[in-house]
Amino acid sequence: QVQLVESGGGLVQAGGSLRLSCAASGSIFSIISFRICTMGWYRQAPGKQRELVATISSGGNTNYADSVKGRFTISRDNTKNTVYLQMNSLKPEDTDVYYCKLEYGSYYWGKGTLVTVSS
Repeated sequence: QVQLVESGGGLVQAGGSLRLSCAASGSIFSIISFRICTMGWYRQAPGKQRELVATISSGGNTNYADSVKGRFTISRDNTKNTVYLQMNSLKPEDTDVYYCKLEYGSYYWGKGTLVTVSS
């Protein structure tokens, strides 16, 4: 019904930048428009709970975890059904698998993309 494909992860040195992308597709978009969905990025380390990184509403309102405020920026391109996460000033503690989430009534997850920040 909904497919979310994350990309852009990889290995980067501390202080560096990465841009994650999440492309949404599926039969749900024959019923609703991507623009009315709330989109989010979450991250999870092995053995830990998945935690919120940033969300962006249909109206463009954004919300960030305190740990990434001022360093990460979430944005969306509704013409491409895509949400982005620009990550700057990366720290080793940002190393995680990053997941994309779509919310509309129910919610859907991507399979994740690994971000590794070396010190």
